[in-house]
Amino acid sequence: MLTATYTLVALSVEQANIRISLQSFQKYVQATLLRQHGMSLNQLEFACESLNRLYQACHWRKIEMYLIPAIRQATQQADQLLEELGRLNDSALNVIRSLQEQVAKSQQDNEACGEEIAERIDNFCDSMLNRLDKEEKELFNVARTAIGGEAWFAIANQFLLHDAHVAEARRCRGALTAPATSAQQLLLAEPDDNVIDLVPVLAALPVEMPDDELETNIPVSELQYQRRANGRGAMMD
Repeated sequence: MLTATYTLVALSVEQANIRISLQSFQKYVQATLLRQHGMSLNQLEFACESLNRLYQACHWRKIEMYLIPAIRQATQQADQLLEELGRLNDSALNVIRSLQEQVAKSQQDNEACGEEIAERIDNFCDSMLNRLDKEEKELFNVARTAIGGEAWFAIANQFLLHDAHVAEARRCRGALTAPATSAQQLLLAEPDDNVIDLVPVLAALPVEMPDDELETNIPVSELQYQRRANGRGAMMD
């Protein structure tokens, strides 16, 4: 049981980090966008990229990569709960996709409605926060009863290997890449990096950044990339 306790404590720390990031970004949006009648395309792109980053941080948690697969293998009693978690995840992902569509539509519009976008972002954060709560209050209890001792040992070993891999990747990245700003480091970081620092840096980050300095795993419309390319071309002219 000590191994199970260690594993769940490590997951709880990870959950707390993600929760702080979501709540911080949610408050930042409420304090800024809700005060604006309109929202520029640059702000909309910034919001979309920020949500994408938060989504990836949630997606690449250890609970997703290691605990949930172990629960699926150990029992079918959690199937309904896992479906609920999946629906919350899909709801958050749909918000990002809707913002990407809004970016494409805003090519012809001067600005988007700040209040409407803030409401969508609020829905995204609520969906992910609800998922975190269900995981801690329900999924962890299922894991305690369904997963056996050897499986817990295997999960803990995966955690150690995972952390060692992330640490090595950070070391290599730091040795091979040129010095970058704190904002660039966070945007280029692995999803497992400390996301607590993400929100305050993103809040101060200029919206226009070269595409090759951004790492996104959710496709952004080709129109958005084309607009950025045209915008940079116009600036150079």
